[in-house]
Amino acid sequence: MTNSTDPATQSAGTKDRAKQTNGHFSRRALITGSAVGAGVGLALGAGGTATVAAIRAQNAHDGYAEPTVEPSLGAAGTEPGYGGESLPCHGAHQAGITTLPAAHARYLSFTLKPGTDRDAISRMLRILTDDIEGLVSGAGPLADPEPELASRPSRLSITVGVGSELVKRVDPTKVPKWLAPLPAFKLDELTPAYTGGDLLIVLQADSQMPISHAARMMHRDLASFAELSWFQQGFRQARGAEAPGKTMRNLMGQVDGTINPAPEEEDFAGLVWIDGKAPNEQWLKNGSALVFRRIRMELDTWDQVDRPGREDTIGRTLDTGGPITGGDESTPMDFDAKNALGLPAIPLTAHSRRAHSTDPNERIYRRAINYDEGTEAGLVFVCYQRDPRKQFIPIQERLDELDMLNEWVTHTGSAVFAMLPGFESGDIIGASLFA
Repeated sequence: MTNSTDPATQSAGTKDRAKQTNGHFSRRALITGSAVGAGVGLALGAGGTATVAAIRAQNAHDGYAEPTVEPSLGAAGTEPGYGGESLPCHGAHQAGITTLPAAHARYLSFTLKPGTDRDAISRMLRILTDDIEGLVSGAGPLADPEPELASRPSRLSITVGVGSELVKRVDPTKVPKWLAPLPAFKLDELTPAYTGGDLLIVLQADSQMPISHAARMMHRDLASFAELSWFQQGFRQARGAEAPGKTMRNLMGQVDGTINPAPEEEDFAGLVWIDGKAPNEQWLKNGSALVFRRIRMELDTWDQVDRPGREDTIGRTLDTGGPITGGDESTPMDFDAKNALGLPAIPLTAHSRRAHSTDPNERIYRRAINYDEGTEAGLVFVCYQRDPRKQFIPIQERLDELDMLNEWVTHTGSAVFAMLPGFESGDIIGASLFA
């Protein structure tokens, strides 16, 4: 596809954009031999600054923290309003983990090709870095055939994780013990269509357009290195559709994600961010462990259960998300309360009771979204933690053993990824893996 812009103007614009990349063009040229001919992206600068008050007003939603760097506008000439915001991608941690949850998300899992060795993985991560910087800025990669589709990033974030096979191909001694498939749970019905992977890319934005466009760029630029193994699209309530601070609802009508640790809490870092002290985790300092679970909901039979039955199944009311023993969503669960018959007011097999732990170190940081594919719907359960063996697995074992909700949910997909540390401008994402 050709650009209708006057050739002279196009050439000048290309030169101006190349000047804004602070040396990225030469880096990409070294990787590909021909930055344009190879069809790979290049990071471009973003102009302007978004309204600080408007962005901060959104940060309070759902209790998630935004980066301390203020989001900027997209490509030169775009307006701030809804859709024009651009999140920074640089920092100690990757964007998309503690940033404000977006309305839409897509998970892309890739399998490395047999010939993708250590050197090829290094080249792949360099290309991904340039694409991330270009796409989230609103400017688009250098060889983007439709840069207009990138010009309204809608707070696009692109987060990268790696599986054990990718780490092994770089350095087998750096594979953390937790970076492996989860143990088999007796009620799982996993399918290869949503399980495993060597490379994970998480795309999140408040509009589908930048996600679709970014996914297309990812597919194109990874074609020489990996093949798509599965993808999962999801959504949550649109930004502005509810008052700030509202916890999302899943498709069963439940308030989903109550008592989620918040980034501003004192112990959050110890729960979520890897400290890099273990010998095989030094390269992951400031990264995290992601657990992906695709959960199908049996909504037809769930709808046949009366409201008290559904609330007993969860242990919380459907209207406010508060405990069925009284209070609002933030009220602690009273597991000692008895009903008129002297039985536990919150059933022993209620989901909230089975998921509860008395160990404060067993908590996880949830980033769930809904999915609806017409003939099937459910929840994409995603959580971050330091070590799934000590945090997610004990919780899931209790749920798998005895949880009333199991009658209406089935786990069909599962994966574990090491989410890479953040990176700064001029650096390469995942560079610590090669150190």
